[in-house]
Amino acid sequence: MEMEMVEVSTTSSSSAVVVVVVLLVIISVTWWFYRVVNWVWLRPKRLEKCLRKQGLRGNPYRLLYGDLKDSSIMISQARSKPINLSDDVVPRILPFPHHTINNYGKDSFMWIGPIPRVHITNPEYLKDIFMKIGDFPKPHSNRLFQFLATGLADYDGHKWAKHRKIINPAFHVEKLKDMVPAFYLSCSEMLKKWEQLMDGSGKECCEVDVWPYLENMTGDVISRTAFGSSYEEARSLFQLQREQAQLVGKAMQSVYVPGWRYMYIIHIHIYIGHSHRFVPTKMNKKMKQIDSQVRTLLKDLINKREIAMKAGEAPNDDLLGILMESNFKEIQEHGNNKNVGLSISDVIEECKLFYFAGQETTSVLLVWTMVMLSRFPHWQARARDEVLQVFGDNTTPDYDGLARLKVVTMIFYEVLRHYPPVVLLVRTVDKQTQLGNLSLPAGVQVSLPTILVHHDTELWGEDAKEFKPERFAEGVSKATKGQVSFLPFGWGPRICIGQNFALAEAKMAMALILRRFTFELSPSYTHAPATVVTLQPQYGAHLILHKLT
Repeated sequence: MEMEMVEVSTTSSSSAVVVVVVLLVIISVTWWFYRVVNWVWLRPKRLEKCLRKQGLRGNPYRLLYGDLKDSSIMISQARSKPINLSDDVVPRILPFPHHTINNYGKDSFMWIGPIPRVHITNPEYLKDIFMKIGDFPKPHSNRLFQFLATGLADYDGHKWAKHRKIINPAFHVEKLKDMVPAFYLSCSEMLKKWEQLMDGSGKECCEVDVWPYLENMTGDVISRTAFGSSYEEARSLFQLQREQAQLVGKAMQSVYVPGWRYMYIIHIHIYIGHSHRFVPTKMNKKMKQIDSQVRTLLKDLINKREIAMKAGEAPNDDLLGILMESNFKEIQEHGNNKNVGLSISDVIEECKLFYFAGQETTSVLLVWTMVMLSRFPHWQARARDEVLQVFGDNTTPDYDGLARLKVVTMIFYEVLRHYPPVVLLVRTVDKQTQLGNLSLPAGVQVSLPTILVHHDTELWGEDAKEFKPERFAEGVSKATKGQVSFLPFGWGPRICIGQNFALAEAKMAMALILRRFTFELSPSYTHAPATVVTLQPQYGAHLILHKLT
């Protein structure tokens, strides 16, 4: 009898456990099912209703993909054929946002998967977004771009403020002056290669695709200025970074495959346990391998500098040396507090960013400047006259002379207006936020379409599509009428820390090029601006170079 009672009790206990487990499984499955349904449907529809109530217009939400499929098709179509030199470049560069604004007006939105993205072109709203960096943080970095660099450009809040403070000394004007000889050396080496091409052909002119030469030159500048005495090691490092940039570009341009490409774009990993795993394709494995090699090389360089500094050696006067010295002082001032200063991992990311941001920004500025001066030879002649007037017989431009190149500066600004390196910026809204007369709910993104703002006739006049450097004759403030409508380096507290570096390097390169060559578009030049992380010439930049005697 007692045995039977024990068996009944045990059976009842087991049954209760099974019931509890089943209930927990049902609750868990129901909870996850609700999260998925809320993510792919309920939440997007609530956000859409809220936006439409405020007069914003856009396509109706479509399950999971939103506008991504249409956007992908339009990008592929735009990239499939070049355009005429006189054509508007915006439909080729940002086809879907351009299409959306044409259809629905400036107060419109599009869907990045289940996330609505509101287009902002109003200068007052832009100013608010750039100034209120706490209300409009950057979105979580796409895992693809993390292979290239995160660093200062990717951080928010306290981390951003800490990194900005420590990095600032590396870009002080006095430090830039010390880097001018490195600019000169790298630029001169590129021009010697162009002259050798002519010497080999026995002609005073030749056709050159200047784009890869400009990429190599700006990478060479970063190698010298960032790592100085470790220049040869740095060249190997940056070759790896260049290969990585090419792989990331290919991944972002990959053909539409449901559920795969858009894992990168809509950040599905955020909703599946914050996983950063990648599909183990050959290309993804290669990107991870390069990332590991880059980190190992940088860690070795940083460790050598750290050992030298602890041994009492003076820090090198390059970007890495200045950064490490600034970091060392910051840590000393706060008694080695673990929360102060940058870790080795932080320094590695900033070094990767030195290359990517510095090399890319300057090379694209120079290539589009050469294209535009080929199209408008009278501006090329004016710039050359100014260079000869400022430097005379001095074949080695100095920083103070570069600062006096007003016509060249006007040309650069107008090129940056037409061809900004980064054509679109994105910010997130994490809580209900007021922006002018808009009340933006948590969960939306705001798009700051730089190139659309730069080409807006309401902001720049009916001649906005024309190349007119004279609009900047009295500076940016006068040209923009004091509005936030010129954003090639961003704006506000987060404006690009390296803009003066990029402009000084570009002025050096252009001054040397104009002294030695005239140039024009080759008949084989194909006009096809396209975004591959930055705005680049899809088929290169084939020019005819004429050697000046």
